[in-house]
Amino acid sequence: MKKYMKVLGVIAAFAVVFAACGAMAQGSGAFGIATEKLVDTFKNVRAIVFIIGGFGLIVLGVGAIFGTVKWKYLAALAAGLAIVAAAGAVVDYVTTPAGGGITSFSGSQLGDTLGGGF
Repeated sequence: MKKYMKVLGVIAAFAVVFAACGAMAQGSGAFGIATEKLVDTFKNVRAIVFIIGGFGLIVLGVGAIFGTVKWKYLAALAAGLAIVAAAGAVVDYVTTPAGGGITSFSGSQLGDTLGGGF
């Protein structure tokens, strides 16, 4: 079972990397095209992982109910699938600039939070 957890960890890591690549894909050059292909590949692989993971959850759930599988394996699979599902949203949240697209800040935009007017 540890082998499967390592595989799920690698998939989660790739999910974060591909989602980050998707956040950076703005150009139409070679890197922009490669990034778009990687993001498309990640989305397709993620769909397959969810299908296989769903069947795995059912099998492990039935096995855990009848006592042939430990409950922690079911919880680990569910947590791993949740990480894969949330990876894209987390990376988009972290990499999207706040304030409607402001990517660089000047002193007048930041302001003073203490109100002292330094």
